[in-house]
Amino acid sequence: MAFQIIYTKRAKKDLDELKGDKSKKRILKAVIKSIKFLAQSPKHLSLKTHQYHSIAPVYPGQKVWEVYAQDKTPAAYRVFWCYGPKKNQITIISITPHP
Repeated sequence: MAFQIIYTKRAKKDLDELKGDKSKKRILKAVIKSIKFLAQSPKHLSLKTHQYHSIAPVYPGQKVWEVYAQDKTPAAYRVFWCYGPKKNQITIISITPHP
């Protein structure tokens, strides 16, 4: 099942900052690829999806998840997300270097 991707204001800002920084072109490409895989299937093996506990959920009762945009890289970028608000939607919470 394909999911519709929705962005919080913070996630949209994070993505816009990557788009505006030419030195982060490779990071942007990796982030976009991860979001495409996420829309296809949150369980895609390359995403290494796992629950993340240090960010509050956007929607009550939902868990926050983390997927890899990069791996084996210092300060590798991650995409934090949750299911919702509707059944076939995923909300991107933030896009940041690994905390």
